Amino acid sequence: MAAATVTKRVLSGMRPTGKMHLGHLAGALGNWAELQAKYECFYFVADWHALTSEYGNTEGLTDYALDNVTDWIAAGLDPERSTFFVQSLVPEHAELYLLLSMIVPTPWLERVPTYKEQIEELAEKDLSTLGFLGYPLLQGADIIMYRAHYVPVGEDQVPHLELTREVVRRFHSFYSEVFVEPQPLLTHFPRLPGLDNRKMSKSYDNTINLSDDAEMVRKKVKRMYTDPTRVRADIPGTVEGNPVFMYHDAFNADTAEVDDLKARYRAGTVGDVEVKEKLAQALNATLDPIRERRAGLIARPERIREILFEGSRLARKEAQGTMAKVREAVRLKYS
Repeated sequence: MAAATVTKRVLSGMRPTGKMHLGHLAGALGNWAELQAKYECFYFVADWHALTSEYGNTEGLTDYALDNVTDWIAAGLDPERSTFFVQSLVPEHAELYLLLSMIVPTPWLERVPTYKEQIEELAEKDLSTLGFLGYPLLQGADIIMYRAHYVPVGEDQVPHLELTREVVRRFHSFYSEVFVEPQPLLTHFPRLPGLDNRKMSKSYDNTINLSDDAEMVRKKVKRMYTDPTRVRADIPGTVEGNPVFMYHDAFNADTAEVDDLKARYRAGTVGDVEVKEKLAQALNATLDPIRERRAGLIARPERIREILFEGSRLARKEAQGTMAKVREAVRLKYS
């Protein structure tokens, strides 16, 4: 008799610090939706992670959490096929994070590339906190709690995942084998720039949100950064690194149209107005079914809470099983 096939597990999460935008759709949500067909998926609201940098501004966290999950489902994630949960509703995450912090050397956390980068990038905030230093370790606890085989990440997140793998090996060297060493699943799309060609960020007001209506999308596309050296439509323009064409590549399903626009842009036979109008049409075609599903979900706001409470209950059951093994391995079992 053939052995049963074990379904591999995937885990990922998002911080509820703002509205979902096209960067989330291209870089994460579209990929998350595809993974549901192949893996057992756990997707969570990383509200404790939000506190690592937003500890002074927590008023909107729960509202953003509910709004974000509404967009997850509208974008194609299925709570019948994946487990959605809230990090803070599974307190075992904090216990595992604490136990791991006992064995992980501080320099391991200080060498994570994004640690110093974010301190410099968010210089207006005081990030000299234990929570901010330890967020990659909390991230590791999130992953290994569910014995996830894979984590969908961008290339910039691979060092975080390698830290998690090192932590697993260190735990196993002191105690016994409890966890799975997770592997990265690199996302398909490169990081999209914001409308102004800076990093996409709510603080820069340079995003197109999944909840924007069609007219708002058109207005935002009209002010997108293009080739700054092109002052007239009859001057040949640069396609490479041009945000408008990066968005076309990511969202315009009519590849023949995109190729034609690129050729004419390089030749100086098409203006920014036409290129942007075609982009707005493509973006709205992408967002229309999301808007329709979102409207249905908003009409039943209690449904999102039900999904998250039920998913958190299931996630906590998994976490409790893991922590029973962890306590036994660490010899902190009194019965």
